[in-house]
Amino acid sequence: MRVALVHDWLTGMRGGEKCLEALCRIWPDAHLYTLVHSPGSVSPVIDAMDIRTSFLNRVPGVRAAYRYFLPAMPAAIESFRLDGYDLVVSLSHCVAKSVRAPRGALHVCYCFTPMRYAWHMREAYFGRPTLDLRSPILGLLRRWDRATASRVTHFIAISRTVADRIRECYGRSSALIHPPVDTDFYTPASVPRDDYYLCVSALAPYKRIDLAIEACNRLGRRLVVVGAGPQLARLRSLAGPTVEFAGWQPDEVLRDHYRRCRALLFPGLEDFGIVPLEAQACGAPVIAFGRGGATETVIAPTATGPGTGLLYDEQSASAMVRAMQEFEAAPNTTCSELARTNAARFCTPRFVAEIGRFMTQTIGARPQEWSVAA
Repeated sequence: MRVALVHDWLTGMRGGEKCLEALCRIWPDAHLYTLVHSPGSVSPVIDAMDIRTSFLNRVPGVRAAYRYFLPAMPAAIESFRLDGYDLVVSLSHCVAKSVRAPRGALHVCYCFTPMRYAWHMREAYFGRPTLDLRSPILGLLRRWDRATASRVTHFIAISRTVADRIRECYGRSSALIHPPVDTDFYTPASVPRDDYYLCVSALAPYKRIDLAIEACNRLGRRLVVVGAGPQLARLRSLAGPTVEFAGWQPDEVLRDHYRRCRALLFPGLEDFGIVPLEAQACGAPVIAFGRGGATETVIAPTATGPGTGLLYDEQSASAMVRAMQEFEAAPNTTCSELARTNAARFCTPRFVAEIGRFMTQTIGARPQEWSVAA
């Protein structure tokens, strides 16, 4: 069986790329198609694949500014010729799901969300001042995105939140397979918790790291922000003396932060969110906005027992402040052992097994071995 993997772009190792890495281990001989590839920005497992890029990859400066090429992305994804493949697996939050699979081939889309830019989060990505100027283009993209959903044979959603969006935007049902978390690497350690809070995120507007900064400014709490992105300068301007920007860090450093931080702050509305599970795998509590993926990965305390974190209802700095004060006043409402057990439900072998069952039961296609290569 000839397999093609399709991913929107390869410019950093974020949650979507961790899902892709697991599929690359399942199909190491597959060809990997992507709009733009920045070598060295993703894991060696992904970089070792036979990677085939679109014409956008030849545009000078595109790796640093690929989002500005959004209007050209439909033409770029449709430029791929996938003749001869039996199975196409797209991993999509933008245009990957709209690739043209060859006649008779199966096309499974592992959907992170319908195109964020055109549907649910336009203002969060582009901001109010530019929204009106971009709306005609985004409207065209939305209609194209809906129409090309018919190119997908089967959808798999990463969360119940995304399954609802697929139904709303495309009128399609989907299976549910949560993304993988490397619980073998992210583990607790016998080190004391420090006095700082942690954010781990791309510094993009919709991540709402500004709310965590404002909350820590108000309370005078230490905050370490791990990540990089276009919002860095703005966020630095908002930060008080207790806020530190660490940039992107190697996984070993990130794991050390998860093991030592007081709690992870997670203020964005996420489709799923692997970061809170990585933190819980290391025994860290999570304080998160209680909508979207966090509701599926964080266990709130109840009258009868502790949870793995606190969920607050309003996406505001004031609501986060109240949640942090509640957490500090009653630290026993969260349990590090429960956090670890909760994270283990999302481990990588579980992901591989669920993908395997889906392929065999729904499609009747199966690689030689359903396990993650060493």
